[in-house]
Amino acid sequence: MRFAPNRLLAAAAIAAAAVLGAAGAAQAGQCPADRVLATPRAIRDAPDVGVSRQILAMVRLQGWRGVGDLFLRTRRLVVAPRGIVPTHGHDDRPSIVYIQEGEIWEHSALCAVPIRHRAGEWSPEFGPGHRHWWENRTGKRVVIISSDVVPPEMTEDPHM
Repeated sequence: MRFAPNRLLAAAAIAAAAVLGAAGAAQAGQCPADRVLATPRAIRDAPDVGVSRQILAMVRLQGWRGVGDLFLRTRRLVVAPRGIVPTHGHDDRPSIVYIQEGEIWEHSALCAVPIRHRAGEWSPEFGPGHRHWWENRTGKRVVIISSDVVPPEMTEDPHM
C-alpha cells in the first residue's frame, strides 16, 4: 500500500490525535492479579470471523534512532457481532489498542480467565508469551484502533 506524502502526514496527524485523545482514557480491563499466569498457557487457535481492517496511517521508522526497517502502523478494526480477531502473538510486535466502540473479550495465554475490554479503554500488547485472541460476545459491532510496529513483510498482511 502506498501513500502520498501529504495524505500520509494528514493520516498520521489524525492517528496521533486519536491516540492523544485516548491518553485520558482508562487502561482496559486487566487480568485479575490472582489469575495472572507466570508461564503462558496453551490457547485455542481461534479463526478470523467478521473482522474488517483498514490502515489509517503508516510511518517508516528506518534509520530513526538506529531502528531497522520497521513501520509504525495504525489500523481501524471493526469486529462484527459474534466476530473473532484470530489468535496472534506479540512476542516481537509491540502494539497498543484503543477500544473506540463496544465491548470485547480477550482470551490471553497469560491469564487464566477471559478479560473484558470496554469502549474508552486501551491496552498495551507486548512481551514473551503474549498470545491472544479477541471475541465480540455482543450483538453490536466493536471498533478498535490499533497501532503496532511491524516489519515490511507485515505491512500488507491484514491479519497481523
